[in-house]
Amino acid sequence: MKAEKKWIMSAFMSLMMVAIVGCGSNNNAGSENAAVEKIKFATDASYAPMEFMDTDKIKGFDIDFIKVVMEEAGIDYDVTNTGWDTMLTSVKQGTEYQAGLSSVSITDERKETYDYSIPYFESTNMILVKEDSDIQNALDLKDKIVAIQGATTADDLMSGIMGVDNGNLRRFDSNAVALMELDAGGADAVVADIAIVREYVKNNPDKKFKTITDMENFGSEYYGILYPKGSEWKAKLDPAIKAVLENGKYAEIYKTWFGEEPNLENVLNAK
Repeated sequence: MKAEKKWIMSAFMSLMMVAIVGCGSNNNAGSENAAVEKIKFATDASYAPMEFMDTDKIKGFDIDFIKVVMEEAGIDYDVTNTGWDTMLTSVKQGTEYQAGLSSVSITDERKETYDYSIPYFESTNMILVKEDSDIQNALDLKDKIVAIQGATTADDLMSGIMGVDNGNLRRFDSNAVALMELDAGGADAVVADIAIVREYVKNNPDKKFKTITDMENFGSEYYGILYPKGSEWKAKLDPAIKAVLENGKYAEIYKTWFGEEPNLENVLNAK
């Protein structure tokens, strides 16, 4: 009887050990699944100083901004340079890339197709012309040759002023190419986001350009992170974005890239 009891107790203890190890394995698997939660951002890295290629690395304001946001959220991520049109298409599908981070203005038209994060950046479009140009505002562009990046808010604005099918409204794949067109004399003006225009002028002091701000015809715009419709990532990242806007980290990054304080009141109150 004693030998039989020992055998039963030994078998019972072995089963208990298996159960304990099994439970431990399940918990570890759950931890590993949580740890590998990751979001993949697509971007168009031709928007210096917002996002641009420096050799083989993507740098810029948006890149530094999303780094502190993801640290705040505690979520792993990566950012891939896909180009503008590919970013819009792939984020809409939501398979390979779950979000777009590329100075994407929040518009009612885009809201029909995408979800957005809360706003994180205030911008406006700016006009860039040669120094001797007689252009003074956006309405003066109506009969001029204007270079823009297609499928942007500059495209929307200038289509409204010039007509969507106007042959003098030249659409390019990137702002970089549009700026090259102006420099080569193929256009009378470029319309693009203010940060991109200012950065181009700063980096080309030898070129005879001047900038024109027209808040009457080009009002404030706000950038947001782009998601597919119904994405779960908005609810996960919005609190982190708000925290970064309010805890001083955003202002620090903004001053690094633009040399001035951001108007946080406008950003935080934007819809």
